[in-house]
Amino acid sequence: MSGAQFAGQATESRNGIPTMTTALPDHGARDASISINSYTTVLGRLAVPEESFRAYWRDAHGPLCSRVPGLGWYVQHHFSRRQDAHLWEGPENVGALPGYELDGAVEIGWTSQETQAVFQDAGSILFSDEQNVFEETAAYALPSGSTTVFDRQTDATPNAQDPLDRLHVHFSPREGQAAALDEYLRNEFAAVAGASDDVVKVRIHAPEAHDNSTPNPPAPNVEHTVADERVSLVILEIAFIDPLARRRFFASAAYQSVLGRQEELAAFITAFPVSGVFTFVRDEQLTAAGLRGSRVAELITSMAASNQVEDSVWKLMHTGRIG
Repeated sequence: MSGAQFAGQATESRNGIPTMTTALPDHGARDASISINSYTTVLGRLAVPEESFRAYWRDAHGPLCSRVPGLGWYVQHHFSRRQDAHLWEGPENVGALPGYELDGAVEIGWTSQETQAVFQDAGSILFSDEQNVFEETAAYALPSGSTTVFDRQTDATPNAQDPLDRLHVHFSPREGQAAALDEYLRNEFAAVAGASDDVVKVRIHAPEAHDNSTPNPPAPNVEHTVADERVSLVILEIAFIDPLARRRFFASAAYQSVLGRQEELAAFITAFPVSGVFTFVRDEQLTAAGLRGSRVAELITSMAASNQVEDSVWKLMHTGRIG
């Protein structure tokens, strides 16, 4: 994590990383404009090489999705299949869902039902592209949106390999416990995480159950059916300063004091490490990644090519016109 992500706050640091994150400003309220959200799990095409899959998703599929009218929010979360053996330290008797592997997740959101309808009416041009890159996609509806409990990152539109130690943790609720699990994460767990200097962000998705009877999203030649244990999910996005901060948090007395509830509420807990976060649309506006492609936008930033983000260049790339 760079110091720039936590600008404006004087704190002690370890290797340039602030160690007093609880004193930092909370930017979570900026996500409230997305009143309707969706969370889609993705598995890359098995026949497509890993590098090609990641490149196509970021630079071909991503900009296509970004241009579909009505869109208010579009973020790709890329997962890593390999990281470490300590991703989630949950109850001893609750493990990961066997065979549950993903390559990422997508958030697509809207500011209103009207803009969502506009997107859905035009969505076939996007969904027809999924077969080029995805083996499986499963969309979970969040008609009341998602909840960012807190977010101490200043960057509202990240487009890079993730400098934080971020997880998406998929909780498979025990029968009838989805609402209680959501409440536990928002309250008991979030209070502990929010008081920790090791935690930077907590965001919660409590979607409606996935409907296996209807392809969702309606993309041809892509699998959309999920196992029974995945029909109902409560999803926690949590970001730590670094992997050692994650281990410290799990070992803390505060976390241990609320750990037992997870066994009561969850049948399986499966954690996915995030390798990169790429934002294409925020607040109904294209980001540089949405306009130019994610890797091109990342290159522009790394080259300090400020002329490439001037209004005149932006208009030329967006409309094909100068002036």
